Parts: sequence; C-alpha cells; structure tokens
Amino acid sequence: MAKIEPLAGIKKIKPYVGGAAKVAGVTNVTKLSSNENPFGPSPAAVEAFQRAGHDLHRYPNTDHAALRTAIGDLHGLDPDRIICGVGSDEIITFLCQAFAGPGDEVIYTEHGFSMYKISARAAGATPVEVAERDRLVDVDAILAGVTAKTRLVFIANPGNPTGTMIGVGELARLAENLPENVLLVLDGAYVEYVEGFDGGASLVTMRDNVFMTRTFSKMYGLGGLRIGWGYGTPEVIDYLNRVRGPFNLSMPQLAAAEAALHDRAHVARCLSENTRLRAWLAEALAEHGVPSDTSCANFILARFASEDEANAVDDFMQSEGVIVRRVAGYGLPNCLRITVGDEASCRRVAHLIGRFKGVIPAPDPKISGKKDDKKGDQKEDA
Repeated sequence: MAKIEPLAGIKKIKPYVGGAAKVAGVTNVTKLSSNENPFGPSPAAVEAFQRAGHDLHRYPNTDHAALRTAIGDLHGLDPDRIICGVGSDEIITFLCQAFAGPGDEVIYTEHGFSMYKISARAAGATPVEVAERDRLVDVDAILAGVTAKTRLVFIANPGNPTGTMIGVGELARLAENLPENVLLVLDGAYVEYVEGFDGGASLVTMRDNVFMTRTFSKMYGLGGLRIGWGYGTPEVIDYLNRVRGPFNLSMPQLAAAEAALHDRAHVARCLSENTRLRAWLAEALAEHGVPSDTSCANFILARFASEDEANAVDDFMQSEGVIVRRVAGYGLPNCLRITVGDEASCRRVAHLIGRFKGVIPAPDPKISGKKDDKKGDQKEDA
C-alpha cells in the first residue's frame, strides 16, 4: 500500500525558526533577537484594535479597501496596485504560488531572508542561491545566475540579517537587465528606517517587472498582528488576488494597521531613536573590537573573530538575560544579529560584550538590567 507523500520539495524545507524569547532559568530577559520595535505600536493602533474587538462576530472586508487607500495616500501610490497580506511573508508566498512552480528557478542572495527559499520549495520551484560581495547584494552575481528557468528574483533591501543595502541606481540596473519574463521582488521590510528611500516604489511604477513588499511588523510595531502589503502592476496584483484567501486579514488587523499609518509622530520618534541608538551601539561595539557594517535597519550585525567566539558571546549574554540572534543559518557563523532596543538595552549589550572582551572588568549597576518601576517594563521587553 502506497503511503501518503507531500509534493516534491516539501521534504527539503527546513521550517523557519523565529528569534528566541526565553532563557532557561532566567525569568527577566531583554529580547533583542527578532528586530521588534522596542517602543511598541502607536497608542492609536492599540485603541483601534481594542475597538475592533466589539465586532468580532462580523466578517472583515475582503478587498481591504480602507487600508489600501490609506497606504496609497501616505506613499503616493495607486491603491488598485496594492495587495495586503498576513505579513510580507504571505505576499512572498503568493508570488511563488502565482509565478513559480516545478521546473522553475527562484533566485535569492547568499545571506537573504530564509522565507524566499521556503516559499519557492513549497511552490515546487527550485531555489537558487547567488553570492553576495562582503555581505552586500551583488547585481552582477544575480544577473550571472539567471537562466531560462528563472522566474523570480528576491532581494531584501535593506538586507536581513546584514543590514546593508544597494542604491536605486543598482536596483534599476538589475531590473533593466533581467529578462522580461522574470519578476524582481524588492523586500522592503526595513525601508522605514532609511530616510528618503521609497523602497523601490518609483521603480515599480515605471517598470512591469518589479514588485515591492512592505510590512507593519518593524517600524510600526505590529509584529504580533502580522500585516504586510505589496505594490506592483495591476496584472500582477490581479494574479496574486486569485490565490489570496478572501478573509486573510481580520478586522482588528485592518483597523490597527490603518491607525498606525496615521500616527506619524510615533513613527518619527521611533525612527529618530533607532538612528541615534544604532550609531551609538555600532560605535560602542567597535570600541570593544567588534566591527559591523553600516546598518540601514533596526539591528546591528556584529562580527566576531570566529564562530566559537560568537557562540561564546551569545552564551554569556543569555546567562545574563540578554537574547540576540545567531545567524549561522544565513551563512554568517561568526556573527550575531542584535536588535537596536531602547537606550537601556543598547547600553546593556555594549556593557556585556565589553565584559566578555575584558574591556570592562566589573558590572555596572546602572545598566544591570533590573526593572525601573518608575519607567515601566518597556526597557526590559525591548
């Protein structure tokens, strides 16, 4: 009797593993492993979410018209060219479902987000990895990796977990030199942390072979709600809506996301603090002999002398109640990805790495990680 087997490629998928949130034996931790906004969502988004709770017996709108209109108004985009999903992850899944299948190839870069490979395999396509250059997307390497079987090219810009990015000129060069039947997908999960950058939206508007994804999980602090969106040609949006479930976003998700968009003061504060603390943390780690590339996101990719040292630093920080992210699975075994938290969290990270390196001989009680009841729990939850 034949046994039940999955579609080809499913067995090759290694399930995505999120950033750790707990340390055995430690009750009060500082989580810096998932690039979450340490300041949380806008109070207006929380209020909208709570109000939506009164109508949980109602089905949400299937077209997400209000949210798409709000996104379009903010970014100067045509709402009819926008699709919303359960995080940008679902949009990535839709793209692979609609445009790649058995016999097709999907290109992603050496240190690219692992969901590109997972979604490609789930659709029956073959994921193809191309090299980066010093943790930076290499346009020439991507173009060299294109074959007659290529259907999609995914790049995160800024990258995760590298934090690096390429400019609009290089994005345009890539798009112009791809075959007409290959769709370039610009994953803009961290675009909000780059002032003056539209994530490639202008390129999408001008070209038929470029698509952009965005998320509410990072800057807007709504990672727990899972809301994302994509922008492309009307034809591509039409195809994606054909595979999208009719009620993929709930009423509370839609309400919170729309309210978050309108609170520009909260976004401005989060951007300002991230920019300031990211620069401070990078400099502090460099002074302890831990370099990092210039980050354009809300995290630092700290580089150590070896994988053993990176793991030892991670173990030490966990013992002190600080959780960061090992990224050996992304081809960066000697690195740790560290979310830029609030000021107390950043100082705590720098202090602990300094202690590990022998630069700082003794604990500093001012940044010992104990809760400051006068300021609430936010510093510990960052």
